Amino acid sequence: MSLLQLRVTSVQAEARDVLRVELEAAGGDELPAFEPGAHLTLHLPGGLQRQYSLAGDWRERRRYVLGVGRAADSRGGSAYVHGSLRIGDELSCSEPANNFRLVDAPRYLFIAGGIGVTPILAMIRWCEAQGRPWQLVYAARSRVRMGFHEELHAHGAKVRFHCDDEAGGPLAVQALLSDTAPQTHVYCCGPAPLMEAVREHGSHLDEDHLHFEWFSAPALEAQAPEGDGFWIDLKRSGASLHVPPGQSVLEVLEANGHEVPFSCREGLCGTCETGVCDGEPEHLDYVYPPAQRPQLRTMLVCVSRARSPRLTLDL
Repeated sequence: MSLLQLRVTSVQAEARDVLRVELEAAGGDELPAFEPGAHLTLHLPGGLQRQYSLAGDWRERRRYVLGVGRAADSRGGSAYVHGSLRIGDELSCSEPANNFRLVDAPRYLFIAGGIGVTPILAMIRWCEAQGRPWQLVYAARSRVRMGFHEELHAHGAKVRFHCDDEAGGPLAVQALLSDTAPQTHVYCCGPAPLMEAVREHGSHLDEDHLHFEWFSAPALEAQAPEGDGFWIDLKRSGASLHVPPGQSVLEVLEANGHEVPFSCREGLCGTCETGVCDGEPEHLDYVYPPAQRPQLRTMLVCVSRARSPRLTLDL
């Protein structure tokens, strides 16, 4: 997979613990096109790979605009960007990928929490250009933490700002979704508690009308290991490997010398997507929409498992 070579051309504070980062091609060439909702995978020092959503205009081909929040529990990515990234630095990154694609719909409700507003910005630009009705509810702990606030404030009544410290508590998601107009597609990106609330209180809506971009996997109740595990057959290498309970397909592949690209290990980014030639996968990721899963012939090997005794992977 070829990587883009990008140069940092701007690093600006957007809000407390939020940076706006602009990147251009190191050679000055046009950049690959992207669609609203897309992200880049940046390759950072120390072997880190981190995904950041594109906030800019999809029609612009000379720069990519990212919004990067400083995570209190950073595993190194946001800490590096906030502490070490400088104008003139060069970075390698993937071409834009999209697990949060904006579908064609009559109207949109966007719900963003904190830095989760980043991919929503690109979607709003598209809606404005296409004349599509949209509303944004943007929640944060306080107004000083709201990145891109001035730009969004210019949209007037289309944007509702919710600050926990001013409102006396978190966003009332149930009330927000209770009167959602039919045929509205809801897009949500932000911290896990907000996403889980939208998923819970939006359960009365058509499943295909709810779209999520997760930062981290939601907390799950501990489950007992399943049976004796399952087998994976690797079509190209001819190997057969056993995946025991409590160990992922990715971990088994790594332990046996098979390199598969990965980043999050939580089923969030799609980097480890692998073709399935035979067998029935059990999709446990947060990328594939539920309605698409029965027809898929791919799986994310960092978290997903098997419903059938064996899977044949395109490896």
